[in-house]
Amino acid sequence: MSIKEIQNEIVDEFSMFDDWMQRYEYIIELGKSLPLIDERYKTDENIIKGCQSKVWLRGDHNDGNVVFTADSDAILTKGIIAILIRAFSNQPASEILEADTDFIDDIGLREHLSPTRANGLVSMIKQIKMYALAYDAQNKN
Repeated sequence: MSIKEIQNEIVDEFSMFDDWMQRYEYIIELGKSLPLIDERYKTDENIIKGCQSKVWLRGDHNDGNVVFTADSDAILTKGIIAILIRAFSNQPASEILEADTDFIDDIGLREHLSPTRANGLVSMIKQIKMYALAYDAQNKN
């Protein structure tokens, strides 16, 4: 499935909820299904800078795709990174770099986060794109 198809699926899922309390609950549920980072990678090197809570993110290159795992010490943040991983994991680096993140605004997430969490969201996206950039550069060499 392409990144855009996955993003559209996420937008459709969020449109089923009437209010933001239900959406927050769903985000927390999504966090419970997050592909967790191996404990040995919960290091300062894998912490996303700019997040209010601790978020560890790792990207590995596997069969031409970037595969992400993550964890967070905050349940809502864990759900947010789970959404991003669902959209971008197991995709070619070049497609991750080209993909937009409009689906985040389409589900209304950014506007329903505190300023510090919204900054953290931007930092998570940047880190995902940085992993993709590194693996894309490796592929070209």
